[in-house]
Amino acid sequence: MGSSHPHPLPNPTTSAGADGLAAFLARPGKAVVALDFDGTLAEIVPDPEQARAHPRTLPALAALAPRVASVAVITGRPAGVAVRYGGFAGVPGLDHLVVLGHYGAERWDAVSGTVKAPAAHEGVASVRAELPGFLDRIGAWRGTWIEEKGRAVAVHTRRSSDPQAAFEALRDPLNELAARHGLIVEPGRMVLELRPPGMDKGVALTEYVREVGAETILYAGDDLGDLPAYAAVEKLRSDGHPGLLVCSGAEVPEIADRADLVLPGPAALADFLATLAATAS
Repeated sequence: MGSSHPHPLPNPTTSAGADGLAAFLARPGKAVVALDFDGTLAEIVPDPEQARAHPRTLPALAALAPRVASVAVITGRPAGVAVRYGGFAGVPGLDHLVVLGHYGAERWDAVSGTVKAPAAHEGVASVRAELPGFLDRIGAWRGTWIEEKGRAVAVHTRRSSDPQAAFEALRDPLNELAARHGLIVEPGRMVLELRPPGMDKGVALTEYVREVGAETILYAGDDLGDLPAYAAVEKLRSDGHPGLLVCSGAEVPEIADRADLVLPGPAALADFLATLAATAS
């Protein structure tokens, strides 16, 4: 799949990242590749329902997956939605792909093609009912809108006249609303998501790495919700598991500054994964 002349592998800018990449290439069969979806495998778009994996993503993953222990997509989206928007079902080479949706609360396995999920948190239903009137009462900026996510609900400000001001104005009120219903707020790029506590990408990644018995971890993300996964990789590194932290795009400095390797976005990440597949022995 892809070009017969792969791009050269970029060099991580940290010694820990260089060690992680070297360990990955030495024993790819002992590595887990974990990836965020929006902004990492798919470009950020004004309407999240229009998000789709970059065209080069699937060929790259299908080439890489058979060479590694596992590929896991870890996303705040429902697992089934990520599978649909990613086009992950029924792809040759992706037989063992796993999608950990809702930050790991849901799981889709390509082998079975089914989603496993616990019961929903009752606070989400309460917030969902209250949110439209709540936003109206506090005079939320025009252009904010609500995204229904099943086990969570999100308020987007990207379409408002001043997205950053709307985002900042909503932070405290939404934190108070979430706390009243036993939920937490997960901030992202012009989005505030109200969801149950206790599960994040770090917990999901750590549990999955243990389940697979991986030695090396590559994680790629782009937004604040990926910080727990970054912290999990740093903890795994301190416990003797080499790891490589990749950032897709540089819009969120909290992620870019902690990454071992910053790539310009989903297209560059797809090319990087394709090159890894071609280079991994």
